Amino acid sequence: MAKSNKKEIASHGSADFDWEALSLDGYTQIQRSELSDKYEKTLTSINEKEVIQGTVEMITKKEVIVNIGYKSEGVVAANEFRYNPDLKVGDTVDVYVEVQEDKTGQLIVSHRTARMHSAWIRVNDVLRSGEIITGYVKCRTKGGLIVDVFGIEAFLPGSQIDVKPIRDYDVYVGKNMEFKVVKINEEFRNVVVSHKALIEAEIEEQKKQIISGLEKGQVLEGVVKNITSYGVFIDLGGVDGLIHITDLSWGRVNHPEELLELDQKINVVILDFDDDKKRIALGLKQLQPHPWDSLDVNLNVGDKVSGKVVVMADYGAFIEIAAGVEGLIHVSEMSWSQHLRSAQDFMKIGDTVEAVILTLDRDERKMSLGIKQLMPDPWSEIESKYAVDSKHTAKVRNFTNFGVFVELEEGVDGLIHISDLSWQKKIKHPSEFCKVGDMLDVIVMEIDRENRRISLGHKQLEENPWDVFEGTFAEGSTHSGTITEMKDKSGIVSLPYGVEGICPSKHLRKADGSNAKVEETLDFIVIEFNKDAKKIVLSHTRTFDDTQEAPAPAAKPAKGTKKASTGSNTDEAVKAINKGNEKSTLGDLDALAGLKEKMEKGE
Repeated sequence: MAKSNKKEIASHGSADFDWEALSLDGYTQIQRSELSDKYEKTLTSINEKEVIQGTVEMITKKEVIVNIGYKSEGVVAANEFRYNPDLKVGDTVDVYVEVQEDKTGQLIVSHRTARMHSAWIRVNDVLRSGEIITGYVKCRTKGGLIVDVFGIEAFLPGSQIDVKPIRDYDVYVGKNMEFKVVKINEEFRNVVVSHKALIEAEIEEQKKQIISGLEKGQVLEGVVKNITSYGVFIDLGGVDGLIHITDLSWGRVNHPEELLELDQKINVVILDFDDDKKRIALGLKQLQPHPWDSLDVNLNVGDKVSGKVVVMADYGAFIEIAAGVEGLIHVSEMSWSQHLRSAQDFMKIGDTVEAVILTLDRDERKMSLGIKQLMPDPWSEIESKYAVDSKHTAKVRNFTNFGVFVELEEGVDGLIHISDLSWQKKIKHPSEFCKVGDMLDVIVMEIDRENRRISLGHKQLEENPWDVFEGTFAEGSTHSGTITEMKDKSGIVSLPYGVEGICPSKHLRKADGSNAKVEETLDFIVIEFNKDAKKIVLSHTRTFDDTQEAPAPAAKPAKGTKKASTGSNTDEAVKAINKGNEKSTLGDLDALAGLKEKMEKGE
């Protein structure tokens, strides 16, 4: 009908009629425009990707309806407001416009994004201004805590929680704390906050007041802040001091944990500090009297004491007879033995020992102790136990160039001189004769009680075979021998009974004109015998060449002295014995003894 009416009006009306001014709803175009302007002014002008404020209109379990003054309300998921359990209708909240109208004409907003956007702006402002903010400690993480600041997860390092070391981070979880923003990393969107920074300024002021009033000898109360192997750090109320391990107790302390524990309150005395008073030395034992001052006044040299071994060294052991009172047992006072030994051979740390006080100096606070004094001195009855000419068995302890030291018993050593080891062998060094640890039979030759020395002999246990050899290897006697080595152009000849002789090079010539060589066995004539020097000189050449130089003639008897008529007979008898036995034996001694008897009776 409207179209027919327009046509009818158009056919009868003027051609100049303004159809646009006519509106079916009763409003002209101008009126419509005015009404539109008024409506637009009632709406909030918004742009996408910006943060605006809105009012909570409705709260359901899943959604929160926010009126931002736009054509449609914004719908926000309820979980974006979990941080604010007190949210209610009418509260003003920030939202971030993501889309003005989606396909259904719905406004899309986000409170979480708005918080993040606003938070980064605000957190940067706080960093610049140094403003103190409040955050919520959400959870623990490696090295510190996670804190919610303006909706941003910031990191609170463990070192920035407090001025003192924190051992349990969990006690802070779920608490609101004040912080300062100390660092922002825009690239990685990281924020670092500090609670320690808030109290450092206050502590610094307290620290100045404490330091300004420090004096040596002053006694203060402190709290154990940290324990190390070398000492204990004490918090004096913002100022730290160190009690060195040696200043904890007058007694020995292996580790400070034996005496103190963390967070313990104690009184300490100021021992020293540097010019800036940044290093403060504290003492704990100085608040107690020195143990030496309370040592029993009746304790004297010679008294017996008991104590625990607290320190070991090669030279001795320190014995604690009371807390802070120690005495030294030198290793020489642990045994009557004169052999060098280590203190560890007698005791170990922790042992309880009895000892005798040897020296006591209360002024110097020094004491020396001994334990061998509790045992009888083996030298007190040395003459009766080891009388001269008595025989014993001793253990070889060590060698010197001049002899062998042997141990008769613990604390009693003796010396066997190298010349008293063997009658027959010429020993250059005692190690050729025996070795350490061997057991040797000895005879006591001399005792020096004052100097604690005993001279011993080994060869004296047997008769001197050279007394017998004097007759067996008489000059002119012939014996079979083997050349064992050449030395200084002379041959060393092995003779019967383990005796050695020397054959000069000119006496080594054989009948065929060649010289005798090592390992040859030949006959030799004795051309010189020296019992005192244990020396026998031999000649092989004399066995076949009588033109060789003869032995020096015997001295002529003085006038008035009758020549022994048996002299020539004795020589002939010796030659007869040698002729019948190329290798003399000890069995020949009977014949020689008979000849000697005839010589003594003959005139």
